[in-house]
Amino acid sequence: MRFVSFQRNGESRVGLRDGDDVIDLSVAAPDLPSDLLGLLQAGPEAMARAAAAGAEAGSDARIPFDEVSFLPLIPRPPKIICIGRNYAAHAAEGGAEVPSYPEFFYRGATSLIGHGQPIVRPACSDKLDYEGELVAIVGQRARHVSESDALPVIAGYTLFNDTTLRDYQRKSSQWTIGKNFDGTGAFGPEFVSADELPAGAHGLKIQTRLNGRVMQNANTEDLVFPMARLVAILSECMTLEPGDIIVTGTPSGVGYARTPPVFMRDGDVCEVEVEGIGVLRNPVQDEKAA
Repeated sequence: MRFVSFQRNGESRVGLRDGDDVIDLSVAAPDLPSDLLGLLQAGPEAMARAAAAGAEAGSDARIPFDEVSFLPLIPRPPKIICIGRNYAAHAAEGGAEVPSYPEFFYRGATSLIGHGQPIVRPACSDKLDYEGELVAIVGQRARHVSESDALPVIAGYTLFNDTTLRDYQRKSSQWTIGKNFDGTGAFGPEFVSADELPAGAHGLKIQTRLNGRVMQNANTEDLVFPMARLVAILSECMTLEPGDIIVTGTPSGVGYARTPPVFMRDGDVCEVEVEGIGVLRNPVQDEKAA
């Protein structure tokens, strides 16, 4: 199953992807929750009912995918948990050792934008960098989960561009401030259920392109801490809840590590693609023009 979050007639809605169409579930199944977070919280039965409604949907519920006005898949996730330096080559390009324990940080919901919406380059900095990443979306409540039992906790996967203000990232010993400017966390466009992908989304090509130029090109098999390990480590500390998102880290090839550095500018277009999941595409826009 593939879900999207979008805006229609001024309202936030959830839709089911069906080929070139999106099925508006507020039309096809108005008794179901009206957003993806609600569907996840309602559990597998609600997801199955959504799929059944999609199979019977008429033309009145269908919107061409290319005409959809996308929102962040979950506009206000319970938790946005991000992992740093989770590809060895990315750690090395920044002059760091490969971590022996995941480097965690948080994002806030006000930083999130949807597919097609502009990434905002703030007026206070010209050091806006791209970071293409795979995201896991939690589907069930979990605490103290072993690695062998961890993967069923993940309901599905999507994409993220963890764009970062590099100068602000280095203003303190923590990375948080450089990762939380409004309009810098592109998230989506599709939730792809875990059963459509290899276990743990392992072995998938991941690529970031800036104005069509390939900047990052790797494979999720290179994750230092793969999905099951991340879930086990996180659940040792905290209760994972439906709708939590785990942003799993970026490969090598980021802009600040290049010679000369490459930072995003007004008018650029950045794309993140993961095999089997899709493409997250966003223009870049200066804050004064936003």
